[in-house]
Amino acid sequence: MYPPRAPTVERAAFEPRELHSVEDTGLSLQFLADLTLKIVYYASTATGYEIAQRLRLPFLGVVDRVLEALKRELYVEVRGGSALTPASYTYVMTAKGNARAIELVERCAYAGPAPVALAEYREAVRLQTVNDIVVNRRNVRDAFSHLVVSDRLMNQLGPAINSAQSAFLFGPPGNGKTTLAETAARLLGGAVYVPHAIEYDGQVIKVFDTIFHAALESEDKTVDARDRRWVRSRRPVVIVGGELTMEALDLVYSETSKYYEAPFQMKANCGMFLIDDFGRQQVSPRDLLNRWIVPLEKREDYLNLQTGQEITVPFDQLIIFSTNLDPASLVDEAFLRRIRYKIEVPNPTIQEYEEIFRRICESRGVPYDFSAVEFILDYYDRRGIEPRCCHPRDLLDQVIDIAEYMEQPRTLSRELLEAACDSYFVRL
Repeated sequence: MYPPRAPTVERAAFEPRELHSVEDTGLSLQFLADLTLKIVYYASTATGYEIAQRLRLPFLGVVDRVLEALKRELYVEVRGGSALTPASYTYVMTAKGNARAIELVERCAYAGPAPVALAEYREAVRLQTVNDIVVNRRNVRDAFSHLVVSDRLMNQLGPAINSAQSAFLFGPPGNGKTTLAETAARLLGGAVYVPHAIEYDGQVIKVFDTIFHAALESEDKTVDARDRRWVRSRRPVVIVGGELTMEALDLVYSETSKYYEAPFQMKANCGMFLIDDFGRQQVSPRDLLNRWIVPLEKREDYLNLQTGQEITVPFDQLIIFSTNLDPASLVDEAFLRRIRYKIEVPNPTIQEYEEIFRRICESRGVPYDFSAVEFILDYYDRRGIEPRCCHPRDLLDQVIDIAEYMEQPRTLSRELLEAACDSYFVRL
């Protein structure tokens, strides 16, 4: 008998705290001075206010101290500005500062928002964990209402989302496994704070990615005590397919820029990571799956720096493997045991097929006629074709294309349906 699941622990929502000193940032004065010098170097001239904006840090207590340190070292000097507002001072490089900036850029060209310390990132992920998300049947029904999904399938997907662990979606192609996973991602809901970048031992790892992180508010240009190194975003949904390689699952180091890009699974923290078309990657399924054994069990991942150091980062996401191939040909029993939910997405029933067809007709402005479904099902029987959920959409689009070419109205005539089927299906 297994022990009961531990009760849910109430956690305070993560909010970036106000910063009133360099110490509050979790970064050293030297690191911030080097980053600031690169910003001024790239900009040629910049006011204190503009530097604070680019660092996403407060001017008072933080950026002003950094600029004072750079002035003392004779790396920058002031050229104009209001004596009443130090943030308006214009800063330019000195010859000494220029030489120092070139040296810094050769070591690391990163000159974006100030990163957060790795320890602070770990705490932020803990407080925003996907484990705290709970959905019920009503939530799932509402989320999937735009799709034709059986109760059986919905009742498997719901608990898988609640587990915040791992799921394996398998079944024939064309039945919407990717769409189901993307729709499930909406159920994660809420917002999370994602850092622009992370710092560890002087190394910079870029995390925020507009491809996967949808900011919920526009950039606020105000410079005050708030910590703007974090971006309030929707919970991330990271989808990768056949292009996935083992190298992409570790820190990606740019030899040109000399800083790191976070791997896909790190960008998916507090959200969902969908590995689509599993089994069609260039790397073997066994090697790819073995990569996840430790993170799935420990909820931590181990990444490698160019220096040979290994860092530990959170692994906090619902990870979904989706495949059209037979799971038995891809994985062994030991790995399947580690995947919490195994969910088959079958071909549609006749009733489901008809409902999909009717909805697509409505969305495409084509008058629905059940005899069209009967014709297509008969065509399947004659050709030995299995129905797929994507067929109604594809066939109706084919009908519309042919009707427009023939200068005929959009109808479900036998002639148009047969032409659509003949140009869509092929004997394999």
